[in-house]
Amino acid sequence: MLDTIESLFSAFSNPAILRAEIRRLFDWLKQKGLTAVITGERGDGSLTRQGLEEYVSDCVILLDHRVENQISTRRLRIVKYRGTAHGTNEYPFLIDEDGFSVLPVSSLGLGHKVFDERISTGVPDLDAMLTGGGFYRGSSILLTGVAGSGKSSLACMMADAACRRGERALYLSFEESEAQTVRNMKSIGTDIGKWLKGDQMRYIAARPTFYSLEMHLAIMLREIGRFKPQLVVLDPISAFTGSADISEVQTMLLRIVDYLKSNGITAVFTHLASVQQAETDAGLSSLMDGWILLLNREANGEFNRELYLLKARGIAHSNQVREFVMSRTGLHLLEPYLGEGGALTGSARRNEEARARRAETDRQAEVARVQDQVTQRRRRALAQIEALQADIDADEAELKRLVRAEEVYRQQSLDDSAAMARGRRMGTSAGPEQE
Repeated sequence: MLDTIESLFSAFSNPAILRAEIRRLFDWLKQKGLTAVITGERGDGSLTRQGLEEYVSDCVILLDHRVENQISTRRLRIVKYRGTAHGTNEYPFLIDEDGFSVLPVSSLGLGHKVFDERISTGVPDLDAMLTGGGFYRGSSILLTGVAGSGKSSLACMMADAACRRGERALYLSFEESEAQTVRNMKSIGTDIGKWLKGDQMRYIAARPTFYSLEMHLAIMLREIGRFKPQLVVLDPISAFTGSADISEVQTMLLRIVDYLKSNGITAVFTHLASVQQAETDAGLSSLMDGWILLLNREANGEFNRELYLLKARGIAHSNQVREFVMSRTGLHLLEPYLGEGGALTGSARRNEEARARRAETDRQAEVARVQDQVTQRRRRALAQIEALQADIDADEAELKRLVRAEEVYRQQSLDDSAAMARGRRMGTSAGPEQE
């Protein structure tokens, strides 16, 4: 190891002698069969100070440390390596407590594996909007919306659901600290602190301006390789758009999407939209398998959250707009409620539901009143029928009495007539005897 070659030849003032001695040194190292690592300073317009070292070397590795927008990045490029195929692109590298790490992140493609397994989003109402329940494992899911629309909360619910399944989740935050996120999630009845204390969730927070895009990507891929999660959250990816060119941001995000897909890792990306729009500043929507749009709607002097399921590749899903409610019991999606002017949310929905309940109560009261009126009329009619029946029964009884009396009278008359007839016959036969 020669570090550096400029120090070794600093005593030579004649350039021709210096170049000859450099060549002689390299030839001697080869004759001895030594593997030599030689460092050299970069020259003005050339790879080395003398412009000869790169030609007599078998392998040349160029290290670069550049600063863009006040953010420094170390990059590495293999300029040449005789007799061996090698990558020619620039790769970011890290020098930290783990040593020297090079991450070749640009050699990814579309040969990733796909899964038929479904995984829950942690919100049962959202799972119900997807036929079969949940997204496919290994999907890339985008959550977009304006500030305060619930993107981070929904992303945390997905990470919490992964931990509940016994999986690992890696949460990469570029806006909030770990303690702040744990506190905020408790307001909707979810405690992710228990997963962070164990080995199922890891939370990494860093400002976008701390590193360059390439360095952020290198760190993220290194942490993913270490922790080996089944779900990764990036919250939010829009934080990078203010510190770098949009094309560079798109390239970095494309690399992370391909890397996660190639490893079968489910990815959740949040994106802060400056306006209520169905597009992202980073142009990432076309790469996503699932896309959820969260909006805040102003109506009747209040803001109400709404959720649109814009995209779910390979899954039949609901196209309804749902009211998105965050409460102490978690996240809920209300069934759409249509009024005369369209879908209603918030107080307008509650007022319309109250009006509908009052109308329903009035209808039920009217039905009960009519039923009671009919019942009373039926009772009066039955009473009249019973009275008439009693009169008829009395008349029939009187009629029967009269019929019986008439029969008795007739029988008595017949008996009297028979007695009289017998008396006349007896009187007629006694006359001659008396004479």
